[in-house]
Amino acid sequence: MGLFDRFLGKANTKKIEMNQHAVIVSFQYALDDLQPLYNLEDKLEKLIENEGVGEFDGHEIALDLSDGFLYMYGPNAELLYKVVRPLLQQTAFMNEATALLRFGPPEDGVQEIRVDIND
Repeated sequence: MGLFDRFLGKANTKKIEMNQHAVIVSFQYALDDLQPLYNLEDKLEKLIENEGVGEFDGHEIALDLSDGFLYMYGPNAELLYKVVRPLLQQTAFMNEATALLRFGPPEDGVQEIRVDIND
């Protein structure tokens, strides 16, 4: 084990490799309060952790709260999406949301598909 491996630990390297797939949700928000978004994030984090399908990484939202993105990562984008989709469908501000499923690391040539949450 090299010097950097001792500091970083083999587990950290493995975690990065295992969480190369992504589900990135694009949504229209247009509410004047962030609490509904925070509530959804709490539910997503618990659901993903309880199901053992990856991790919830957070969100980005426009300064005017008009739209945003949710970021989730795991070893299998399709399985991760299947787990979170019902919760997203139950969330009012996700009516016109789409999800980008990325099947590998963020680099050129990696397979991606975009799906409507409510289809």
